[in-house]
Amino acid sequence: MEPSAVHPERATSTRPRVGIEPQLTDAELVTLAVVQALLGFTSERRWLRYARKHLGHLFRYLPKQSGYNKRLRKASTLIKSVIRLLSTDTTLWTDDVWVIDSTPVECGRSKETVRRSDLAGWAEYGYCASHSRYFWGLRLHLVCTLGGLPIGFALVGAKADERQTLLDILAVDPSMVADRPGQMLIGDKNYYGKEFEHSLDLQGLRLLRPARKGEPERRGARMFKPIRQVIESINQTLKGQLDLEQHGGRTPDGVVVRVLQRLLAMTAAIWHNDKIGAPIHRSLTDYDH
Repeated sequence: MEPSAVHPERATSTRPRVGIEPQLTDAELVTLAVVQALLGFTSERRWLRYARKHLGHLFRYLPKQSGYNKRLRKASTLIKSVIRLLSTDTTLWTDDVWVIDSTPVECGRSKETVRRSDLAGWAEYGYCASHSRYFWGLRLHLVCTLGGLPIGFALVGAKADERQTLLDILAVDPSMVADRPGQMLIGDKNYYGKEFEHSLDLQGLRLLRPARKGEPERRGARMFKPIRQVIESINQTLKGQLDLEQHGGRTPDGVVVRVLQRLLAMTAAIWHNDKIGAPIHRSLTDYDH
């Protein structure tokens, strides 16, 4: 049964009670979106052409590019719900260690794009210290387990404060930290400040981060270098295997749903690997060809 059948609020759009039945169900839409991301199709037109040739026998109906695009742009709420449903159905959901970080989501390079884009005002210029480059776009802030399972996320302007963004993620979804006393958060040097750490303490969260210049060494210092490699590996899965920065979105709704599409694909792979007992939960090798 489809998630939208059990929870009508998750449907991709409001439909009359009688008279209209979508040719492509919400479940089929989500399936197409996941497989597109896993197989590395950044062009919707090429993806649907491939799907008609190789997967047509699995679907009652496959829409044209414009129809698929319209349905997908309205599916953000549905996709977020499926991400949460799959995440909570894994053994990784109860991990007592989370990592927090942000990664650039570039949205344009030319001055003309920046000037005319519908994303102007949300997307902005920022700096990526990990790759020593400036970019114009957004940042994906991700709270996840050491195995890469997304717990919480936000897509914000490139200059948004990491600390406030994390607090906003926790405030929007209080269930994330409910019944998790002593949950450990590991972040980089940007997650600092007495008031910020006090806010986390009030929610039962313990923060580990490297010491900033002039600070004494903090607890867990030996963990930060290997954990940094884990974080970079998770980001590389999203960018190198799921083409996060080749999302192709040109409007706010388009960018949001394409980023969610990648997060859902990674979550679905982790969920499946967890169910079959695969040794590496975040491995996408079996699904990307």
